[in-house]
Amino acid sequence: MSDAESTIHTLTEQIAACRLCRDSPTGRALPHEPRPVVRLSATARICIAGQAPGNLVHQTGIPFNDPSGDRLRNWMGVDREVFYDQSRIAIVPMGFCFPGNDAKGGDLPPRKECQTQWHDQIFRAMPQVSLVLVIGQYAQRYHLGDRREANLTETVRKALTYWQEGTVPNYLPLPHPSWRNTGWLKRNPWFEAEILPALRAEVAKFLS
Repeated sequence: MSDAESTIHTLTEQIAACRLCRDSPTGRALPHEPRPVVRLSATARICIAGQAPGNLVHQTGIPFNDPSGDRLRNWMGVDREVFYDQSRIAIVPMGFCFPGNDAKGGDLPPRKECQTQWHDQIFRAMPQVSLVLVIGQYAQRYHLGDRREANLTETVRKALTYWQEGTVPNYLPLPHPSWRNTGWLKRNPWFEAEILPALRAEVAKFLS
């Protein structure tokens, strides 16, 4: 096992054992037993930086194992076999555990403990990542910082601008693929017409 693989293995084990949001929470404690869902890699050139697992993912322990994942795979132009090949695609949400539901039945925001404790370590340990798909406002706040626009729509609209900057890693902001965003997709047809072809081309390049 290489040094990089050893570091990733150790981080993965530490995250699996993490119980900060239950035992030393920032604010209210997680309302159920933590089940961190994250996929780190010493070789993957693509990283999916999402929001947090939903309830279906919490039950199975498999990231994007739900209709949102089906839509994301369609956006990327990959099948489940490629998507879950950890040697090719890493998955690092802003919150590693299902945060629970709000009063309206929607998912609560990602837990803050994960970013504070883990994210900087993780991305230092994965310097080979060349493309980060930055899904949703929480991930965009962390990965893009002051470079993001005033709202998610305008940030995603600038996706080709980020892509053309040629930074390493390259950041490609996306909306969340949840069914709750179906209305957003209908109101913003430029996303499917302009952004998805570029996304699929970038993904194919780093998977080849």
